[in-house]
Amino acid sequence: MDDRRNYVMKVATRMVTTDLLPDSGHVKANGSSMKNIFVHHVFFWLKEPNNQESRTQFKKGLQQLITIPLLKNSHIGRPVESAREVVDHSFTYSFIAFFRNKEDQDNYQIHPTHLQFIEDCQHLWNKVVVYDAMD
Repeated sequence: MDDRRNYVMKVATRMVTTDLLPDSGHVKANGSSMKNIFVHHVFFWLKEPNNQESRTQFKKGLQQLITIPLLKNSHIGRPVESAREVVDHSFTYSFIAFFRNKEDQDNYQIHPTHLQFIEDCQHLWNKVVVYDAMD
């Protein structure tokens, strides 16, 4: 039992020192606190989710979004199947962008790369849902 406890403590210590696990009660990304961060979470439902060409084009568009300098951090994801009733895995892609503040997010909305993404990819989706949050 002591060996297991020591192992768990070593793993947790490594996670804290590599910023995989917060040590302050605040979530961290890239070593900086995520307190007072504007979170922009977008869910996309593609018209043809099983069409590999559509998926490739759409993901390429999302990857262009993460090059916008206003983003502090970002994540592109796909749903994880779950038997839990509270988990919605009906979307095709999710995109999370983290900004310093609302002003940066507002400027992101009119950034040429974001506008180009909409122009190039809007024909691929039939539904978009956005959740913006800040503490």
